[in-house]
Amino acid sequence: MSHVFIFEHPLIDHKMTIIRDKETKTKAFRENVSEVGALITYEITRDLSTRTKEIETPISKMIVKELLKPVVIVPILRAGLGMVDGIHNIIPTAKIGHIGLYRDEETLEPHVYYAKFPVDFDQSVVLVVDPMLASGGSASKAIDIIKEHGATDIRYVGLVGCPEGVKRLQEDHPDVNIYLAALDDHLNEKGYIVPGLGDCGDRLFGTK
Repeated sequence: MSHVFIFEHPLIDHKMTIIRDKETKTKAFRENVSEVGALITYEITRDLSTRTKEIETPISKMIVKELLKPVVIVPILRAGLGMVDGIHNIIPTAKIGHIGLYRDEETLEPHVYYAKFPVDFDQSVVLVVDPMLASGGSASKAIDIIKEHGATDIRYVGLVGCPEGVKRLQEDHPDVNIYLAALDDHLNEKGYIVPGLGDCGDRLFGTK
């Protein structure tokens, strides 16, 4: 079974307060989502494998470490885009793939409309990025697609989750660890996390 990591850090808590507040405007919302993405990157990459190599500093030769595998950030469109810049600022060598999903308003089931990944995707550490782990359907479907393209080292990265979404993702993909800034109480009848932060995509892009 996969592990669930909930980050506890004063800066993350402070920025999550801003993100959750319904009075927060689009600009501040978008900035803080990106900044939380940057803050959690240190933790989600803590156990990445490294290899040694020899370099020469201005003073002498030395043995150093570098990442063993390339990193690919895969946001689930469109809300996942809000966290990409923050993560990419910390890992500027990371490549970026994209998965487009939309959710049927009646069944809440996800449907794929776009998927594109970098070369050597199957050899990479893949960070699946989506701010909200609600029912877990979209995240699970996205990871299905990612696995179909050969990736095996996959991590889910989000802002807010709920027990229902965590349970679904762990059942469908027990090999994928889950990283969240917060775990909320439950999912309501409309498929929103409670207390949550509303529709993250609409708040990021000012579409509602």
